Amino acid sequence: MFYRRGMKKRAADEETTYWLSYSDMMAGLLLTFVLLIAVTMLRAQIQYDLKEKQLLGKEEELKVQTDALEIERETVASQSLLLESQKEALALQADKLLVQEEELLAQQELLLTQEEEMKAQHLLLTELENLMASQQAKLDRIIGVRSELIEALKREFDNSGMELGLDEKTGAITFQSSILFSYSQAELKPGGKEFLDKFFPRYIKILLSPQYREYISEIVIEGHTDTSGGYLYNLDLSQKRAYNVAAYCMADKSSMVSADELEELRKVVSTSGKSFSSPVLDENGEIDAEASRRVEIQFRLKDEEMVREMLEILNGEATEEELQATGTTTSIETQTTAGTKTTTGTQTATGTQTTAGTKTTTGTQTTTETQTGETLTTGAQAAETQSEETKTEEQTAGQQKTGEKTAQ
Repeated sequence: MFYRRGMKKRAADEETTYWLSYSDMMAGLLLTFVLLIAVTMLRAQIQYDLKEKQLLGKEEELKVQTDALEIERETVASQSLLLESQKEALALQADKLLVQEEELLAQQELLLTQEEEMKAQHLLLTELENLMASQQAKLDRIIGVRSELIEALKREFDNSGMELGLDEKTGAITFQSSILFSYSQAELKPGGKEFLDKFFPRYIKILLSPQYREYISEIVIEGHTDTSGGYLYNLDLSQKRAYNVAAYCMADKSSMVSADELEELRKVVSTSGKSFSSPVLDENGEIDAEASRRVEIQFRLKDEEMVREMLEILNGEATEEELQATGTTTSIETQTTAGTKTTTGTQTATGTQTTAGTKTTTGTQTTTETQTGETLTTGAQAAETQSEETKTEEQTAGQQKTGEKTAQ
C-alpha cells in the first residue's frame, strides 16, 4: 500500500516538474526573441542614423559640386569667347604661314644649290687635306734627319767608355787634344791612334749608313787651340792636327774603313783649323785652356737640297732659279686645318693659299718650329749652324789653303 502511494505521488511530482520546466523554457525563448528584436531594431536605428548623416553629407557635396559646375560653366563660356578670338588669330597666322611656306620653298631650293656647292668644295678640301698629310709626312722626315742622327750617335757612344762629348743640338763630337796629341805637338800619339781606331769606324758606320748617307753633305774635322801663343802659330797647329786626324783615318791602306767607305769619305770629309777663335769658357765665363784644346768632328746636311725638296712639296715643283732666289736662308711653314704646324730654317717669301669653302692656308713665315708629337730643333739649329759655317768658311778660306800647304 505504502509502495503504491509512494509511486503515485512520485509520478505526480514528476509531471508537475515537467510542466514547470517546459514553461521556463518557453519563457526563456520568448525573452530571447524579445532581445533579438530589440537588438535588431537598435541596429536598424543606428544604420538609419548613419545613412541619414551620409545622405546629408552627400547633399552638401552635391551642392558644392553644383556650385563648382556653375563656375565651370561660366569659365567654359569665357573660354569659348577666347577660343573664338584665337580662331580668328589663327586664321590670320595661317595666311602668314602660307606666305612663309612659299618663302621657305624658295630658300630650300637655294639651300639645295648651296649644299651641292658645299659637297664639291668638301671633296676638294678633302683632297687638299690628304695631299697636305702626305706632304707633312715628307717634311717631317726631312726635318727629323738631324735629330735622328744625333740620337743614333748618342746611343752609340753614351756607354762606350770613350772620353768624348756630344753636342745634342748640332751633333758635333768633341774630344780633348790631350787624348790625341802631346802639348803643342801635331803628331798623333800612339794612344791617340788607338782612340781613333775605336771611335772612327763606329762614327762612320752611322753617318754612311743607307738611312743617312744621302743627307750628308760634309764631314768637317776641326782643330782648336787655347789662347797661349800667337794666332798664326795656333792656326798652323790646329790645321795640322785636324789634317793629321783625317790623314790617319783615311789613309790608303787604313784598316778602319772599307774601300767603298773610303771613297765615300773622300767626297765629304774636309779639315779646318780654328786657332783660338772659338775658346771654351768655364762656369765663371773665363777661358778654359784645357777644354779649348780640342778636336771636333761635325757633320753637315744637304740643307739646300732639303729646302728645295720642301719647296717642291709645297708648290708642286720648284725650278732651279726659284731655289737660287731663296738662297741659303729659307723658312718654310706649313699649316693645315688639322692643326699640324711645321716650320724649318730661316726666311723666305714663298706662299700658297687655297680656298675651298673653308680656308686652308699653306704659307711661309719667318720664325721656325716643328711639332710632331715631340719638338724637333732641326730647323733653327740647321740655319744657325749654316750661317756660322758660312761666315767661318769665308774667314778661313785662305787659312785652309795655308794649312794644307803646311801639312804637306
